[in-house]
Amino acid sequence: MTSVVVAITGSRATDLAAELEIEGVQVVSVVPPSGLLPLPSGVDAVIVTATRAVLTPDLVAACDRAGVRIVSLGDGDSRALARFGLAAALPADASGWEVAGALAAEVPDAAVGAHSAAHRVSVVWGPSGAPGRSTIAIQLAVELTRIGRRTALVDADTVAPSLALLLGLADDAPGVAAACRRADLGALDSAELTRLASVLATSAGEIEVLGGINRPGRWPELGAHRLQAALRACRVWAEETVVDVSSAFDADDEATYDLTGPRRHAATVAALQEADEIIAVAAADPLGISRFIREYSELRRLTSPTPIRVMVNRVRPGPLGIDARGQVRRTLERFAGITDVTFLPFDQRAADAALLHAQPMADLTPRSSLVAGVRRFASARTPVTSESATADSSRGSSRGARRLLRARAAREG
Repeated sequence: MTSVVVAITGSRATDLAAELEIEGVQVVSVVPPSGLLPLPSGVDAVIVTATRAVLTPDLVAACDRAGVRIVSLGDGDSRALARFGLAAALPADASGWEVAGALAAEVPDAAVGAHSAAHRVSVVWGPSGAPGRSTIAIQLAVELTRIGRRTALVDADTVAPSLALLLGLADDAPGVAAACRRADLGALDSAELTRLASVLATSAGEIEVLGGINRPGRWPELGAHRLQAALRACRVWAEETVVDVSSAFDADDEATYDLTGPRRHAATVAALQEADEIIAVAAADPLGISRFIREYSELRRLTSPTPIRVMVNRVRPGPLGIDARGQVRRTLERFAGITDVTFLPFDQRAADAALLHAQPMADLTPRSSLVAGVRRFASARTPVTSESATADSSRGSSRGARRLLRARAAREG
């Protein structure tokens, strides 16, 4: 038997509760919307009015963590519903049998696998010195698309944004800055993200790209709260969101600038803290490894307990001798306690071809050893289920997000 909490105002609440009991739905309690949190244990769904005052981020996050469905009533704000990936609201005077039918329809389809239902934000970070963050972000997005994941690529670098240039896209497209502005207004949903994004056609399929700012002076447009809200919307919009960020953290700005004003590197910190997974890239040379080790502890402090996958790029014997991988592995284990490392070989030919033609490496040099390394990395990533995506966090895919995707697939089919 489905257990629900009715949290709507007026006398309609008690009448609806009685009608639901007749339909075989157990009503645990009838409470005002303000008394809904904390959620009672053992509840399957909550019935609320479709207004911004009720559908708050705290409520949706609590329902996500507890696996509680949300059924909304009334002619409320459709943008608020779309923002959280919730289904359209039922009429305010919906009868008990209509609400019971919606509750029955809310049960997740067994045909939808956990892997296809999971949504994840992955941030590609690396220390200063150009270890290959953008190149890896592009190639990872291509390989995730290749295995059947709907993928978005976001350029959140406020120092040297380069994804548009590397992919031959117009750098005056609305991109991530426009998405942040819309998110700040509470008007960013999947349809709006699709409108703002550029479509990149690759050998693996189409990738949605939110290009970065085209002038470094525009960095205040990527405020921390704006970017986090935009990435949360991206989590509903795409199954995999790959974010390219700059190397710098915000600690230096906090020591030298007004704490209430915008901070140059706040976007990097915001993206890292919003991530479900961080891919930390180091260059395989003495300077690159030294820089990585020095900044890794700060990265860990800022983002714990988010998992960090370490990737060492441009591995070659020249700078480190014959046993380059062994030396890097021993150094990272000794000075940073890192034991799980992915190595990517140095492929100058593939890198040059990608720069010359402004296309992903996989489209130009499909047999590249670097492409093969990223492909193995993408294929070996642990599939995220809805439970792991939201465990101990307000982030992750909601049931509403999955309903939105299923409804979209049904319309397209």
